[in-house]
Formats: sequence, C-alpha cells, structure tokens
Amino acid sequence: MRLIILLCLLGLISKIEAQTPLDCITSITNRPPENSDILVTCGTEYMDLAIYLCPIYQALYNESLMALNSQHDTPECLGTPDWTVDPPVLRFRFPLNTSAVSACGNNFKIITQVGTGAFADFSNVQYANVSGMVTSKDPGQGPITYREQILYMFSCLYPMQYLLNNTELAVSGVSLAINENNGSFVSTLNMELFENEQHTDIMTFPQSGINLKTKIYVAVKATNLTDRFNVMLDRCYATTTPIPNYVTYYDLFVGCDRDAQTQVTLNGVSQTAYFSFEAFRFVEHKNQTVSTFYLHCVTRLCEVSTCSVLLPDCTNTGRRRKREAEDVSGNATVTSHLIVVGKNTIGTSTESNYSSPVVAVIVCIVILTILLVTMAAYFAFYIRRRKPIIQ
Repeated sequence: MRLIILLCLLGLISKIEAQTPLDCITSITNRPPENSDILVTCGTEYMDLAIYLCPIYQALYNESLMALNSQHDTPECLGTPDWTVDPPVLRFRFPLNTSAVSACGNNFKIITQVGTGAFADFSNVQYANVSGMVTSKDPGQGPITYREQILYMFSCLYPMQYLLNNTELAVSGVSLAINENNGSFVSTLNMELFENEQHTDIMTFPQSGINLKTKIYVAVKATNLTDRFNVMLDRCYATTTPIPNYVTYYDLFVGCDRDAQTQVTLNGVSQTAYFSFEAFRFVEHKNQTVSTFYLHCVTRLCEVSTCSVLLPDCTNTGRRRKREAEDVSGNATVTSHLIVVGKNTIGTSTESNYSSPVVAVIVCIVILTILLVTMAAYFAFYIRRRKPIIQ
C-alpha cells in the first residue's frame, strides 16, 4: 500500500515539474500574476519590457502564448524568455520607429499639455506617448475556458522639449498589470563648438581667451535617436554662470528675434541644428582680463512630418513675438562648456594701455608742441636777420 502511495506521489511531482520549469519551482515569483510583474524601460531608441515568467506559468500559460497587442502570429511581436536571471523574465524589445511601433499594434501619439515649471512661458508643450499591452492567448479551442486571462499594459511618455546643458489592478477574470514610465531623449542630445563653418575643428579656449568678434560655430546634435524626430532650436542664450535660469542673460535668438551677429543656418530639418555668433564680452566683466560665459539652447524634438509647421515664420507678415508660445514639443536646455573671451579684437596682438579719448588728447598736445616749437624757431630766425639792419 505504501509503495502505491509513493508511486502516486512521484507521478504527481513529475506532472507538476513537466508543467512548471525547474527554475520556477524554487522562485519567489512562483505565484499568481501581480501588478508589479512588469518593468518598463523607456529608452531613447528602444522600449524594453521585462515580465516575470513564473507567474505566467502559474496561470497555465508560457512564453509562446504571450504577445504584444495579441499579435500572436507575428514573430517580432513575441517575447524572448531569459532564464539566466533570477527571477526569470520574458523580454520584449522594439525600436521607436514608425514601422516597428505599428507592426505590433502599439499606439503612438503626440499629446499637448500646458507648459509648467521651466516651460511655464509656453502655452503648449508636446509629449510623445507610446503605449500598448502584452496579452495571453488561450490554447484551448472550445467556446469556454477556465484559464484567467493575463493582460499587461505599458506606456512611455517622452517630453519632446529640453533645456540642454553640455558640458525615464486586478479585475475578475483578468489579471491586469499597468506600468507607466516617463522616458527622455535628453541623453541623446549634445552641443559642440567649432572654429570653422564645416564643423570639423573643435574650438579650444586659451587662458587668455579668444579674440572679440571671433566667429563661433555651434552644433546641437542628436545621436542614437529614432529617425522619427528632428532637432529644433527654440532659443539660445548666454549667461555668466552654468545655471540656465540665471538672472543675467543675453539672448542670441528666440524664434525670429536674433542678435545682429547671429546666423541660424540649419534648424528643424535634420537631427543636427547649426548656428553661429561672434564672441562678445559681458559688461559686468569690464575690469577683468577675460570675460567668461556659458551658452544654453532650449531644444525640442519635432516629429518629422510636423517640423515645418512648428518652425517660426520669420517673414515680415508672419513674424512672431519674442516669447509667443508656439506648439512646443517637450524640451530641454543644452549648455556649452566655459567660453573665454579676451579684450583683443581680431587682428590685434596687444591692447593699448590708453583709452581712445586719452590718445586723442596726447595727439593734440604733440601737434600743439610741434607748432609752438616751429613758431619759436621762426621768430628766433626772423629776429636774428633784422639785427644787422638796426645797427
């Protein structure tokens, strides 16, 4: 009798092990699905999902029965089990481009909200939202089922405007897990300063500073960014500290309003934006040998199909006010490294120790001295010639 009971127990154990992987038998996640079973990583180029595998097996499903948005017949919409980590997970990864997002039925939309915080000046700030779900497929063929459906919902919200500084429920019959996460494209953006218009020679700053009116070429680039977006500069300005919201600043350009020496050569049409300006000094540095400041650019990412609409109309009839709120895609500010400007203008090697008025006075004194000496010599010569006549 004991032998029969032992054989039954061994058969029961083998049946359980056949349904549940060995790694899940001892795992702390060998339980029914919970809301915390999904981890969403909102990357700059890819979205990554990681879902605990053991609860899926506990609910009598496996990795082959889970897919993005019920696209079970599309191979790229299926997950990849990872048994090398503890606890084991089912991974999904898809790039943030139009074809990949739509292929598996994920939702991509641009939403508009009122600007807050650093962007309170803007009436409309845009965000890119990517959302979807991972659903289970019942393997049964009958009209009814005793399996509980599993549903994992996910969402990533990407602000599309940045201030760049150089230098992410359970209901009856459905196990519902929702994970919303905020991502950011800011890590893909950087600012570089160049000496030439071709943007090949990185600008260096000696301790004595560069000459006044030296042309500085600026490039703001996006790297490892989905091709769905372009880079658009909304405002670039300089401050004497690395703090972007410092009280003292000078605007190089805000939309259509530009400094006379500032030229915007490429903006909103690719993943690189270019502009240039001439080196200047802050008045507060008038008694210092060099003037130092930092460059900041409020940068946004615009969807390629809408960039032309968001670009400011700089014609006389369509010119916008300096701080008029456009439909701003979520933004960031990029800040350059320290810019050092000396007192010399281009073409001068040393600076005169005298100001222009002092030089003018010295020149006048020299001219008057020469004139007086000439007149004295003339009168002396004239008097010497008249003495013999008087005698």
